[in-house]
Amino acid sequence: MIAGDLWKALAQFGDRRFQWVLWRGIGLTLILFAALTVLAVWGVDRLVPGHLTLPVFGAVGGVHWLAGGMAALGVLLLSGFLMVPVAALFTGLFLDEVAEAVEARHYPGLPPARPQGLGELAGEGLRLAGLSLVVNLLALVFYLLSGPFAPFLFWAVNGFLLGREYAQGAAARRLAGREARAMVRANIGQVWLLGTLLAVPLTIPLVNLAVPVLAAAAFSHLTVRLPAPSRRPSSGRG
Repeated sequence: MIAGDLWKALAQFGDRRFQWVLWRGIGLTLILFAALTVLAVWGVDRLVPGHLTLPVFGAVGGVHWLAGGMAALGVLLLSGFLMVPVAALFTGLFLDEVAEAVEARHYPGLPPARPQGLGELAGEGLRLAGLSLVVNLLALVFYLLSGPFAPFLFWAVNGFLLGREYAQGAAARRLAGREARAMVRANIGQVWLLGTLLAVPLTIPLVNLAVPVLAAAAFSHLTVRLPAPSRRPSSGRG
């Protein structure tokens, strides 16, 4: 069943709506880092003088150009570390379109989804990006100590994060927040397994940029299959 959810997501990846979401996320990410590069170089050019007088070498020119190049290199190195979470954040703004494409193709009989505002979608993306960054930084020492098992630890940790957040996001299209969380908790085994399968391509450069789209599609299939959490009747006192 889990493999079927992932396979159906992969089979639909050529859908124009999937591609449009993917390229918008990547495009906004590239624009952001390009703007940061220009801002860093401009700031250094304003703060660093063009010439310095050093005790041994005397007057040295072109200092601001050297500093600007180092600033641009710093942003480039930073982007290599932050590219995936930032792209996931931007892509997260449009993942509702991925779920709509999945439902239109595979589940046309579903009732309309609950309206979700841009603030709610942005909040989900920020939470996932922030959690991934913080948890992986905290787990870094364990990655270093685990030797050849580091990839498996990385997949397990990120699989749990991916699974929980994307499953809750998919469930929240038709369930209230508390009910969506209850559905995820009741089916955490399936959620974690699918999240772990999707965490594997996170370790493959460029391919990892497509993970948010695939995750949104795969968990759309999963949450359709999962039973809605049962509501416990409130007991009154007679």
